[in-house]
Amino acid sequence: MKINMKEFTGTCRCGKEHKLTVEEIYLEAGALEKIPDILSGSRYSCYQGFVMICDENTYEAAGKTVEQKIDGLRRIQLSSRQLHANEVGVAKVKEALDAMEKVDCLIAVGSGTIHDLTRYQAYESGIPFISIPTAASVDGYVSTVAAMSWYGFKKSMIAVSPILVIADSLVIANAPARLTASGVGDLLGKYTALADWKITNILNGEYICDKICRMEYQALDNLKKSLPGLISGEINAYEELMYGLLLSGLAMQMTGNSRPASGAEHHMAHFWEMAVIHEELDAYHGEKVGVGLILTSGIYHKAAGYLRAGDFEVKDHVDIETDLIEEHFKQEELCESIKKINIPNLLDTVAPEKLKERTEEIVKLIEEIPTADTIRNMLGIVHGVTGLSELGLEAGMKEKTARIAPYIRDRLTFLRMLKYYNFYDKVIKR
Repeated sequence: MKINMKEFTGTCRCGKEHKLTVEEIYLEAGALEKIPDILSGSRYSCYQGFVMICDENTYEAAGKTVEQKIDGLRRIQLSSRQLHANEVGVAKVKEALDAMEKVDCLIAVGSGTIHDLTRYQAYESGIPFISIPTAASVDGYVSTVAAMSWYGFKKSMIAVSPILVIADSLVIANAPARLTASGVGDLLGKYTALADWKITNILNGEYICDKICRMEYQALDNLKKSLPGLISGEINAYEELMYGLLLSGLAMQMTGNSRPASGAEHHMAHFWEMAVIHEELDAYHGEKVGVGLILTSGIYHKAAGYLRAGDFEVKDHVDIETDLIEEHFKQEELCESIKKINIPNLLDTVAPEKLKERTEEIVKLIEEIPTADTIRNMLGIVHGVTGLSELGLEAGMKEKTARIAPYIRDRLTFLRMLKYYNFYDKVIKR
């Protein structure tokens, strides 16, 4: 299946002209066999110096086939051991590329880390790249930013989207089940991301696009139907998951930022990835997002209970908790970075009286989020991670995370707005 990119571009009712950087996406069984025909087309015939970036696992999964399909392809094969999207990984790729001549197109063969390293290097070098995913593990394949841990600080670095995606569902279906479960967690996270976006929109008028929201919800509905098929090995189920993850990336391109795909659940995941109050976690990004989703859903639904009852008060003002930031971010440069992105105070964009006036709408939006138990059950079908202990974290991390995570991004979520309410402490605790 060649995805029709025209469905996602052009002037929209939201008032924005949606644009995409990625030019073509192929998603089907046996897609790798089409590489010679695709690259021989006029759109890509100008590229002659291809370099593939992979690791030993993704080379076996798809890289060997790619090598056979592209004459003269050169390879940078990284070791998967302790490979991360960070300054160390970037240096390894750059060093290898600097030793090569006449490179005019990169090819990322792998999952999230390989793609982030490739897209960042493509941006730095000013050359395009092609995406060949080997697992339906993350939604960042067509992202225009690289999720990097940069000297300990989890950052979205400016990068580039691939110009072409060739996703072979046979390869994706053969990926480790844990990677597939990670992708399920990442995609399910859109439930709270979309709720955060909608709630912010009704409270301070932040831009939103109904078309993008509908796209995301349709992908979520398709994913729920496909969960059993991911266990029984149905190719169609893997294509639905991969399509949903790619769609999430396209939604970010259409919006111009990660708002449609990242909310409080991602802020929790990013906070854990920074490892500022615990050791480095041996967990995939989507696994952390899935647990963040479960925690966020539980907190939001508890809050909805108080909102329905109407027995609550709203503070007139909420200051940035500078003491809290300084207490948990001990490294001075990192601490100053966190404080800087929190100026001005995002909560100042929400009038306290609006929180009261729009209570009924807020509750309805929270009700669109599956309950924590429902999410656990969905992740359980694919044997996904569903609890803090499975990530290697203590149960007490729930409250700490809920308090601190809203400050690591300059984006407003309902998790941060909850600080306005007098029931805040009750809903974030165990």
